Amino acid sequence: MMANTDGKVRWGILSTANIGMSKVTPAIMKAPHAEVVAIASRDLARARTAADQLGIAKAFGSYEELFADPDIDAIYNPLPNHLHVPMTVAAARAGKHVLCEKPIALDAADAEALRQCPPDRLILEAFMVRFHPQWQRARDIIRSGELGQINAINAVFSYFNDDPANVRNMADIGGGGIMDIGCYPIAAARFLFEAEPRRVVALVDRDPTFKTDRHASVIADFGQGKALNFICSTQSAGHQRVQVLGSKAKLEIIIPFNAPADERSAITIDVGGPFDGSLARREILPACDQYTEQAEAFSLAVLGNKTLPWGIDDAIANMRVLDAVVASEKAGGWAEVG
Repeated sequence: MMANTDGKVRWGILSTANIGMSKVTPAIMKAPHAEVVAIASRDLARARTAADQLGIAKAFGSYEELFADPDIDAIYNPLPNHLHVPMTVAAARAGKHVLCEKPIALDAADAEALRQCPPDRLILEAFMVRFHPQWQRARDIIRSGELGQINAINAVFSYFNDDPANVRNMADIGGGGIMDIGCYPIAAARFLFEAEPRRVVALVDRDPTFKTDRHASVIADFGQGKALNFICSTQSAGHQRVQVLGSKAKLEIIIPFNAPADERSAITIDVGGPFDGSLARREILPACDQYTEQAEAFSLAVLGNKTLPWGIDDAIANMRVLDAVVASEKAGGWAEVG
């Protein structure tokens, strides 16, 4: 299977999920080395409506037809969490590279099934934040030593959603805040510490009706005194921040997870005096669609022009931390990361 002669990877979109329709698919279409050629739904009429809306040439009434199309090189999988692994494996076995939404599985054991994918097919969990220049700049600053010894990463990610029809509130298909947004601070800490946590402890409150976690406070121990402390909530006022505390200075990513595609972003570096942050250095980064950056990097990797630092092993590692959070809730104490 070859990409177009014009050097573009041909993408197929798996389902008409809202995140795909509103954010990711339009972003893929903006990537210089990507072309969206098809979209599939289990409802052909819905697929055709979505194709017309986005200007996509082909519409399929089943996922299997999309996988069987020889004109498609890569698949974007934004299905509900419980369908991430089976549909990704099916697509890869059909010869497609797959960009799959986070979290990539229901647990680490589920994610291990991704090893059934042919080894020459790229499988990437869609943590788009890792492709945003603000994340890369933050890591460069940490590596430079300007912050000194990194001691802690503090993060908050919250929104309010009590809609019983929303997949995030359906416990049996992988709903809940830990899976939906708790995975981001974990990925952030692994990215910025450039290490893996050893154990976690979690305080979790569950919705009495949905049975999903609606509030969670988590500490992840990275060893040598380094810790990730984060709060995630699906029933709190919307908020997000990431702070990196070092022995010399503090770094803060102001909008770490949902940086607007059409607005500049900011990082601050503060030595701690005065405490109001008025003398912090503020670095402004240009507007960037992190979903487009992700699609372009993936497309270049499919074309053989770029190597992705993450794949199945990284996705499984992130799931192991999520598993430990769940295990800690059940045990009422520390849980080792498997």
